[in-house]
Amino acid sequence: MSVTTEDPRSSAQSPEPATGGNAIDRFFEISRRGSTVKREIFAGLTTFATMAYIVVLNPLIIGTVPDKNGHFLGIHPVAGVTALVAAVMTILMGLLGRVPFALATGLGLNAFVAFGVASQMSWPEAMGLVVIEGLLITLLVVTGFRQAVFRAIPAELKAAIAAGIGLFIALIGFVDGGLVRRAPSGPPVQLGADGTLRGWPTVVFIVSLLLIAFLVARKVRGGILIGIVVSTVLAAIINAAAKPGPAMINGKPNPNGWQLNVPTLPHPLFQGPDLHLVGKVSFGAFAHVGVVTAVLLVFTLVLADFFDVMGTTVGLARQAGLATPEGDDMPRLGKVLFVDGIAAVAGGGASASSATTYVESSSGIADGARTGLSSVVTGVLFLVALLLTPLVSLVPSEAAGPALVVVGALMIRQVREIDFTDIGIAIPAFLTMVLMPFTYSITNGIGAGFVSWVVIRVLQGKARQIHPLMWAVSAAFVIYFGINLVKAITGVH
Repeated sequence: MSVTTEDPRSSAQSPEPATGGNAIDRFFEISRRGSTVKREIFAGLTTFATMAYIVVLNPLIIGTVPDKNGHFLGIHPVAGVTALVAAVMTILMGLLGRVPFALATGLGLNAFVAFGVASQMSWPEAMGLVVIEGLLITLLVVTGFRQAVFRAIPAELKAAIAAGIGLFIALIGFVDGGLVRRAPSGPPVQLGADGTLRGWPTVVFIVSLLLIAFLVARKVRGGILIGIVVSTVLAAIINAAAKPGPAMINGKPNPNGWQLNVPTLPHPLFQGPDLHLVGKVSFGAFAHVGVVTAVLLVFTLVLADFFDVMGTTVGLARQAGLATPEGDDMPRLGKVLFVDGIAAVAGGGASASSATTYVESSSGIADGARTGLSSVVTGVLFLVALLLTPLVSLVPSEAAGPALVVVGALMIRQVREIDFTDIGIAIPAFLTMVLMPFTYSITNGIGAGFVSWVVIRVLQGKARQIHPLMWAVSAAFVIYFGINLVKAITGVH
């Protein structure tokens, strides 16, 4: 499948409003970007199918972890606010940013909030810090600083970021599907539960991977979504016949079980959302844990969110052909980053944790999404998920995970834009790409790439080629990576 369907420069610059077509076409510039309404709708369905797991996974991460006082948010309430925030912010991104980017609670950030923040204070206070982080991110957008950093990143690093995200989401797909797992001893990871492939869920993963790869190779529109749906039906049939069960049964591992969702028709199908967590925030953390600790926690959240989104935006814009050939701009960049900033505020305010642009949007882009209409479709489906939260759990990760692997293969093609003969480019690009999957963090990969780029350029005697913002950002990353040393020096725990 061709990821880019038009000249990137023309779509990124968008010098004039689109003319002709109906109002929807003109508003979203669908024809101008080489897409169709039907294609955008199918792509929006695909994006939803690949990221709907967050409605199930986020409650398991933050809904089941007690705060310092032993209080829980609860699984059902967190599921409701997770779907609500994803719906509202994704629709807003489609209408304001007009790009095919979907938003939801950020994985990684939610775990940090649960285990690194709430463990030191109450849940309302932890979410209060998330709100502050979102406000700071939004302020950086309003002042133009976030956009300036986006444009200051060297083109080679942007290509490496996109390729690294491809590797990262492929790893997510393999891990969620159970093909790659943590080894109890020996190497850090291994194939399957015991170094071998086994169980019916693995069969579903392999069939789904081959089916989606075939459909994409044949350039079938909606191929990724078709593959996910067919594989989900297959999974439901296999589960009814073989009954492999979940990966964990009574606290004991089941190597032949489903990783996240067991593909069974839930009862009841409809269940009203519990939204009582909306607005349950407090800004008393500074008094309870101290100003220094609270500031360090907010700084960590800001830095991680800032560059996680920056990397995702770069990768998605390049994949969709919305970035200029130099990769230093894209349509409505300020509005895209603004929506992402207030999404963090909304996530904290609803107790769903910081919401952010999702890398899984790449699956919809790979299926043809080029405009905000696909985001509106995805957001509406999250609204439906508010009432169908049980049904969302029908899609197993073994059926959806292969879509991320295929999309990762599409995104890794960005490496062709990197000059690996120049060691000053090759090493930062390599570190950017490999540390994203190796550390399970987009932010870590970007940080390593930035710092090594500056250091190597200085050692090469090319310090004048470094943009001033690259100096500033790299210095911030040095602090980010050394934050535990800062805590040790200051006596903060």
